Amino acid sequence: MDDFDPNEMVTRFRERAAAVKKRNLPPVGGDERALFIAQAQTDFRDFAMIGDSEVALEDGVLTLRIDLRPPSGD
Repeated sequence: MDDFDPNEMVTRFRERAAAVKKRNLPPVGGDERALFIAQAQTDFRDFAMIGDSEVALEDGVLTLRIDLRPPSGD
């Protein structure tokens, strides 16, 4: 795994999240449309969370740190 860069992986997930936001809605209607939209929302959330994570690779263990706490009201 010498050529693996966790920061490059995070960048790819940021790019995927942005691509989901730009994804065109296919010409579907009804239930299929709702399922497509729901999947896009899930994809965006998952990709964005990993894209916003702090990463560390130590002794062969990849750690993603994702702060899910709401922003402080300061």
